[in-house]
Amino acid sequence: MLLLIFILPLLASLAVAFSGKALSKWVAFGSSLVTLAVTLLLYSNFHADAAFVKEWKHSWVASQNLNFYVVVDGFSIWLLLLTNFLMPLILLATFKKEIKKANAFYALVLFMQFGLNGVFLSWNGLQYYIFWELALLPIYFIVWLWSEEADKAVRTRTAFKFFIYTLAGSLFMLFGFMYLFSKSPSLDLQDLYQISLNSNEQIILFACFFIAFAVKIPVFPFHTWQADTYRVAPTAGTMLLSGIMLKMGTYSLIRWLVPIFPDGAAFWTPYILVLCAIGIVYGAIIAIRQDNLKNLLAYSSLSHVGLIAAGAFVLTREGFNGSLAQMLAHGINVVGVFFIAEIILNRTGQLSIDTLGGIRSVAPRFFTLSLIVVLASVALPTTNAFIGEFLLLFSLYQYNTWLAVVAGTSVILGAVYMLRMVKKVFLGNVSNRTQSFADLNWSETVVFVALIAVIFVLGLYPKLIFDTAQPVFETILQTASR
Repeated sequence: MLLLIFILPLLASLAVAFSGKALSKWVAFGSSLVTLAVTLLLYSNFHADAAFVKEWKHSWVASQNLNFYVVVDGFSIWLLLLTNFLMPLILLATFKKEIKKANAFYALVLFMQFGLNGVFLSWNGLQYYIFWELALLPIYFIVWLWSEEADKAVRTRTAFKFFIYTLAGSLFMLFGFMYLFSKSPSLDLQDLYQISLNSNEQIILFACFFIAFAVKIPVFPFHTWQADTYRVAPTAGTMLLSGIMLKMGTYSLIRWLVPIFPDGAAFWTPYILVLCAIGIVYGAIIAIRQDNLKNLLAYSSLSHVGLIAAGAFVLTREGFNGSLAQMLAHGINVVGVFFIAEIILNRTGQLSIDTLGGIRSVAPRFFTLSLIVVLASVALPTTNAFIGEFLLLFSLYQYNTWLAVVAGTSVILGAVYMLRMVKKVFLGNVSNRTQSFADLNWSETVVFVALIAVIFVLGLYPKLIFDTAQPVFETILQTASR
């Protein structure tokens, strides 16, 4: 099953690349459903009373003790489920849109799925780095070649800026792995967890890895590529970036960074928490001032992921549980709100909030389902984001009361900019741009219903997440306290 999760997206990507334009989206969608089915089958083997682990290991370069090593446990299974659940919905969201060179577009999306699954399954440092870079390449071309920006110079500049930022950050991580390779018998994760490094080495290496992860998440002030990229990218690309790709960084903070460099974490944590707090408040305040809907959602995402990253560095069970719960909630909810933006853009050709209005009157089903997604994104109780946000703020309160107070302002500010958006876009009088607004079609309804179902399942029964992840987090916390 582990190999199928790897191989299926890769084979499907090759098949789609050489298929016809009309057939490509159906092949891509069908293969993504098969990958999801395999992931669900893998998840069905997890039991709450055992630390379930599946692994497959094969010698890659025997002379250098490099292995191709894939592992799934109670932590990574949730990132795999998120990736492979969102992928068919993101593909389905594009069905009513005319896409030039559709076979190339869908092939790149599936190849990105291959890279993302590789990141979440990799248990060897070099293998992990390779998949980290592989996941970057498709989204670069998607942003550049399928951008919704009419000005070629703008989309080229934006795609190039995104690529340089992420590649430069990755080079720091590559340097870190090279140094670890000189100190460890192998780059397998269990060997890196036992590596002996002095405090100065840990402080420097921690900074190298953190820069790579902070750019991808992004954490303030490494975020300057984000808003432009989210706005310029096709909405499917923005969904991939915000819903799945940034989880590579937050996942890696817990899986790789904190347990390998505990002394580095102890040194840098106060500074990182300050950066996260600044990002939480800064992102929320800038979001309030946005008129472009995509820009608003980009800065909203910056605020949310700052809280996720902060929880990972508190080094408590509540912090880790909250980070994972909020990774999943943010992935689901941000895809939902960007899907709202995509529908509005397709029907009106406009994302300016001030030029819209009255959509509730002409598309009541769209309004109702959108409102549920929006309320989930502001962590309404019984929705998926509530428990994660509660645990994250509680963990920050345990660390420092004032830090929790500052981070907690995101709850109020988030409600301000999201409900302001609902008021201006959906309520009021029908504008010239929205008077012929069509309600949801079948494919759009399916996407909304699937997202909302997960919103309430995880909101009402978060025990599903914590039971499988808890044994993994206990191991990581023990390793980090060595």
